[in-house]
Amino acid sequence: MNATPAGALLLCRAEPAAVRLPAHLLREPMVLAPAGQEWSVLVPEGSPWREGGEAVDAVLGGWAAALSIGTGRPVLALWWDGDGAGFVMASGFRRPVGYIWLADGTPVGEDEAMRTFAARLGLDPVLDLQALEPLTVPDAASDARARLVGLTAVLSRHGLVLPTGLVPGAPADALRTAAHAAAVEETDAADLPEPAARPRASWLRAAGAVQLAAGLALVALGARRRSGGWAAAGAVLIVHGLMPPVRERLRS
Repeated sequence: MNATPAGALLLCRAEPAAVRLPAHLLREPMVLAPAGQEWSVLVPEGSPWREGGEAVDAVLGGWAAALSIGTGRPVLALWWDGDGAGFVMASGFRRPVGYIWLADGTPVGEDEAMRTFAARLGLDPVLDLQALEPLTVPDAASDARARLVGLTAVLSRHGLVLPTGLVPGAPADALRTAAHAAAVEETDAADLPEPAARPRASWLRAAGAVQLAAGLALVALGARRRSGGWAAAGAVLIVHGLMPPVRERLRS
């Protein structure tokens, strides 16, 4: 693992149609592909953590938060570099939860984080937690990459099927090639189906105001920390917050 370059995957517990628009709002080139029943995977085309000097887990945390807020579904970001590997899971406005393994597979996360991860993703509190437990104890035969593979194996019980060649820890070029081979056809956001029922305009305006305020705060936080990930999350919220008044004006 010491020579392994940084890489990442984003696993969204939502169909590609629900992920496409929020992914575009990140303003980062990514490949979107289906990953089983009610799962999607996003593979970054570039490496902004390398260009901006920001840690890969920090960038992925911001992306995961933005996608989770945009889709209303949990988003799991898997990352790896020469020092180790780990995950960050975002679930709406809740505080993200994560776990880290050193390059040799030594766990440095907290057991409570793994339990929170399982609960928020809707995993079985008994069987799945038993399957995740080996990932939290030392194992000389498992390096950091093997830990991520084990994690996705548990998620496969819940419909996750990664496209052929999309394996955590694989080289970036191999990941992009595999993602392009399985990529969904691009669809314009205007072609996405409208919800069957629309909430009242007053509720939409209130929700939009909350999202706009939260988005501005996140953008400010991203600027202070020089974090492109949190800035992207704020941008998604701002866009969503502006949608209700824009829609009302277009209707009028």
